[in-house]
Amino acid sequence: MKLITEEINKVEFITEGKGASKKCYIQGIFLQAEQVNRNGRMYPMSIMEKEVNRYNESFVLKGRALGELGHPDGPTVNLDRVSHKICDLHREGNNFVGKAQLLSTPMGKIASSLISEGVTLGVSSRGVGSLRMTNEGHKIVGEDFMLATAADIVADPSAPDAFVSGIMEGKEWVWEGGILREQLAETTKRRINTLVDQRRLEEHKLNLFNDFLSNL
Repeated sequence: MKLITEEINKVEFITEGKGASKKCYIQGIFLQAEQVNRNGRMYPMSIMEKEVNRYNESFVLKGRALGELGHPDGPTVNLDRVSHKICDLHREGNNFVGKAQLLSTPMGKIASSLISEGVTLGVSSRGVGSLRMTNEGHKIVGEDFMLATAADIVADPSAPDAFVSGIMEGKEWVWEGGILREQLAETTKRRINTLVDQRRLEEHKLNLFNDFLSNL
């Protein structure tokens, strides 16, 4: 069984309630079936729907459906990196639409700050399963597919500069304290821009962001 991740970039950021009862959510398509995605994989509806039903029963309905900020290396959900809780996941045609509440964890607060500053974020499902190559040149996910999480929060890979732009623009506290903090932000941006390996980019962006905050 292989670790399988699929990224979807179109999700909405919504808020519900006011004041102390205000809650923030991301909402959109979390999973897709019966179509070859940009990674060259296709999930049969029978397999996806069966696994989503299991995931809903075992995790969503019990308040245990958690996701992380960034691209984890394995199928295990790391509690120290949890940013949100998936509270709904249902089928609409060949799509499975989800809704996730951003939590008051360190990673949840980072995700909320990035979104509120206009940074484009998406979601990435994470699971394990076998793959079978077809004569048409794409792979079909096998019946042993299991979701680790329906959605991790990830940055849009088409706009890597959005990460740094989002924390520098419109945030007065970034610039307070003078030149040192401004130079640190520029150094962080240059280091991000030199990461040419796309698979390493997401992991390094989060590490660099934490380094940036620790020096404020």
